Amino acid sequence: MIEEIRRPPAVAGIFYPKEHFELKQSIEQSFRNQRIGPGKTPPSFLKDRIYGIISPHAGYAYSGAVAANGFYEISSLEFDSAVIVGPNHYGIGNKAATVRSGVWETPLGQVVIDDELSLEISKNSRLIEFDDFAHSRDHCLEVQVPFLQYIKKNKFKIVPIILIIQDIETSREIGQSIANSVSNRNKKALLLASSDFTHYESNSEAYTKDNELIKTILSLDISKFYTVLEKLSVSACGYGAIASIMVAVKILGATKGKLLKYATSGDVTGDTNSVVGYSSIVFI
Repeated sequence: MIEEIRRPPAVAGIFYPKEHFELKQSIEQSFRNQRIGPGKTPPSFLKDRIYGIISPHAGYAYSGAVAANGFYEISSLEFDSAVIVGPNHYGIGNKAATVRSGVWETPLGQVVIDDELSLEISKNSRLIEFDDFAHSRDHCLEVQVPFLQYIKKNKFKIVPIILIIQDIETSREIGQSIANSVSNRNKKALLLASSDFTHYESNSEAYTKDNELIKTILSLDISKFYTVLEKLSVSACGYGAIASIMVAVKILGATKGKLLKYATSGDVTGDTNSVVGYSSIVFI
């Protein structure tokens, strides 16, 4: 019998409100944001086939409205599981870690780990290991869950994957293992890369650098992605997560990415001297 492990929220009250009503209100405000968000609440009633998304992971006050664009777009999408990949900000635990079983909690309730898909992905990967400790403190995957809960009413499971190693070979291997596992299990799965873009540079510099990197993402060209990343020294924290999802969605049938919204913390706060870039992208 598999031991069920409960992960309580690590950043409720820090990155997003810790009370159910306040959190729901914060998410709805992100959707209704006319300037940076979609300007309306789900459902979207869109019929496009969406294979995956890129979503930011800062505090909701900063990146929630940008993130809402992607979640609005997928709100009519049918999926049973969400495979969420992001960077390990604390460098703790295994270099590439998922979770075997259990539940993750947020103020909006519990989400169950898809133990079948998690096991399949780990079997198909030389790198991914089971390690709850690696996930214990990080915010990058946790902040995505309340948005998913809001649009799916908790009727989905998750496979969280957190990365310390983010080189191109690792991204190719993990992306292939995700795509193969989703196909093998015949899953209706949403693939999500959690990442912010340029960190702590001027607003104009962030726009310039991130625009060049986003072009490579939209073309699903992982080699160009890493070339631009290194050439321009783009400080996107979850670059390996982005690349892994690019590889996976391309294998599963995506032909391009579509930029829904790019903005920076400076666009939100008015302080444009040192900003963080946020992007919402869907793969179709």
